Amino acid sequence: MAGYTVDMDRETTARAIGRELHVSPKKSREICRHIKGMTLEEARDFLDKVTEQKAAVPYLRYKRSMGHKPGMAAGGYPLNAATEILNLLDSAENNAEFIGYDTERMFIAHIAAHRGRRYIGMRPRAHGRSSPKVTRTTNIEIILAEKEEE
Repeated sequence: MAGYTVDMDRETTARAIGRELHVSPKKSREICRHIKGMTLEEARDFLDKVTEQKAAVPYLRYKRSMGHKPGMAAGGYPLNAATEILNLLDSAENNAEFIGYDTERMFIAHIAAHRGRRYIGMRPRAHGRSSPKVTRTTNIEIILAEKEEE
């Protein structure tokens, strides 16, 4: 289970992880907080609306000087982070199908975004430039589980 921050039963879960994604860790954290617990279909619909700028992600932590959006206080449309998380959701769903789970009953049991390395590459930019190129990266992990039958 190397690489995941939570220990869940591997017999009942499907997982996917994205490392060193070129998206904002702060915006990724806000999206992850909002979609945790949603079913795959709900999360996919929400992220599609975010990429079309029809639904905003509510910001709770990183909201300084953030404008209000319809129906909420601070919010925004993080397009890059939403598309990367959508790709990870597709990957986790494909993993669940491969294992043999019913993807209609899957929900997001765990999703987390962590800061990656700050600098990409081992050396700074040199050639007369005064500062290294800074690229913020993010590690995102998703664990899907099946809902219990009622």
